[in-house]
Amino acid sequence: MKIINFADYNSIINQYMAELRDVKIQSDRARFRHNLRRVGQLMAYEVSKTLKYSKKEVVTPLGTAPTMTHDDSLVLGTIFRAGLPFHQGFLDVFDHAGNAFVSAYRFYKDKECNEVGIKVEYIASPDLTGKTLVIADPMLATGGSMELSYEAFCSKGIPAQVHFCCVIAAKEGVDYIRKMFRSEKNVTLWCAAIDPALNEHAYIVPGLGDAGDLAYGEKI
Repeated sequence: MKIINFADYNSIINQYMAELRDVKIQSDRARFRHNLRRVGQLMAYEVSKTLKYSKKEVVTPLGTAPTMTHDDSLVLGTIFRAGLPFHQGFLDVFDHAGNAFVSAYRFYKDKECNEVGIKVEYIASPDLTGKTLVIADPMLATGGSMELSYEAFCSKGIPAQVHFCCVIAAKEGVDYIRKMFRSEKNVTLWCAAIDPALNEHAYIVPGLGDAGDLAYGEKI
């Protein structure tokens, strides 16, 4: 598999990432969601460069014009709830794509909140057989929710190409996904940034906090 870390390059994504992380800016939920969406838009543009293209003819009022458009049948998948604004950024670019949704939430197995579990409860997806699947999930911590979500999506058919897209990934999660797909050439992991560690509660450090709470408010 291939791993791309946008933090290794100079681009406007770094500005949006700085705002997403900044505790002084995070209190503005609308701006937080907007920045997630903007990172999704830019990442989608980069993903578009990897698709397969062929020449077509477009009829204009004055004749025909040759154009190169992609041939991939795309499905954009995301994980409720933090994934929604990030997913919207991809949908802004790939507005013709199919869409798939899964609910996967983390829970603590112990009173000390050190052992994390992941549960999947809901999935809605078109047939994924032979398609290009883009899974947009802002935070890749342990890799567990991404793995379970991918397996849930694959119950709807096996895609030909897979793009895992996240805003911030922990090195542990990256290593987990790399090990999971080590022999797969059709899988790419896209990260706006890769952070070094997880804390004792499996949150990414330095990270940005809980993306879902910052986007939509705290839960109980």
